[in-house]
Amino acid sequence: MPIAQVREVAAAKRLDNVRYAIRDLACAADEVIQQGHRVLPLNVGDPLNFDFQTPPHIIEAVYKAMRDGKNGYAPSPGIPEALEAIRGEAVRKGITTVRDVFVTSGVSETVDLCISALVNPGEDILTPSPDYPLYSAVLCKLGIALNAYDLNEEDAWQPELADIERKLTPRTRGIVLINPNNPTGSLCSRAMLEQIAEIARRHNLVVFSDEIYDKLILEDTPHIAFASVAPDVPCITFGGMSKNYLVPGWRIGWGIVSGDAAAVKPYTEGIHRLLRARLCANHPEQYAIKPALEGPQDHLVEVRSKLRSRRDLTQKWCESTPRVSCVAPRGAFYAFPRIDSPESDEVFVKELIRQKHVMVVHGSGFGQKPGTQHFRIVFLPDERTLSKAYASIGEFIRERY
Repeated sequence: MPIAQVREVAAAKRLDNVRYAIRDLACAADEVIQQGHRVLPLNVGDPLNFDFQTPPHIIEAVYKAMRDGKNGYAPSPGIPEALEAIRGEAVRKGITTVRDVFVTSGVSETVDLCISALVNPGEDILTPSPDYPLYSAVLCKLGIALNAYDLNEEDAWQPELADIERKLTPRTRGIVLINPNNPTGSLCSRAMLEQIAEIARRHNLVVFSDEIYDKLILEDTPHIAFASVAPDVPCITFGGMSKNYLVPGWRIGWGIVSGDAAAVKPYTEGIHRLLRARLCANHPEQYAIKPALEGPQDHLVEVRSKLRSRRDLTQKWCESTPRVSCVAPRGAFYAFPRIDSPESDEVFVKELIRQKHVMVVHGSGFGQKPGTQHFRIVFLPDERTLSKAYASIGEFIRERY
């Protein structure tokens, strides 16, 4: 008989730095749940965990598509009516140089495809710090070194232009904007977008503008699409249905390619090679894109009203709680308070779960300047639930510090 040889199968070394702090806390939460406690999750940005509901007309569109047999493979770039609707959305956002659009399995796939199609070994892209952890995870998966530029907490979390200039190298291919930003809830001003566009022009950068929260603006200031400010700059605008239309589990996102036609053509062809290789995004769910973008938008009025009220409650708590401060969020449904703590923010959030059964995410999971400690709050729950959570966090801070 052959000799059985048991040998450990090691994961690829390039995955050593892959972290996803938002879900990596689940182990600490599971310990508490197994002890019989209920954990209040303020860590995952899923509106459907709380008092938000998917608009019925887009559910009906998907149901009809399934009944009508739209259950096989879709065209790799997306179904024609969805692509037409996304082009129309680009026009409404003020993007005048649309060169291509395509549908993906959530914006997560858009990010993965677009970075993979651009960056060669030894090259890099600039990502904001703090940022959504998906970007660093994709770069680690590709074996690309991280190159993060700072957002300035003293300037409402706007990008630090001087730090961007310092971080640029001859091997830098692109820059990521998350606007509105996750985790800070900040919005880029028009002046800031114009200055980043000028940097992109001078250094031949592709701009990845993540605008997944563009309809969840909590101020009177309108959202400004980067590509509307810089129609000549090669740009991929990321959008999708998960947040604005309350269907995160459907995994429907898209990319809008804009800029000089000749400049973006070979890159766009590379993206399409990857789109074909992965076959297609979810098929029946694509039939919700047109009715979502072109149909009633009534739900957004209620969503924004709830989020403003919950943002205001969150900000008031931050301002009245010792050792806590926060730049007021202006978009999305996240706050990124700073905590004056003698221990790491990761210890802070894990002990908060164990002692008070409230789950927030440590700021170091998103990136932060050395010497600072933060945590991210998802303020999606109703005011009563949030008030209870904030009372528990405040009690924890008083008892521990």
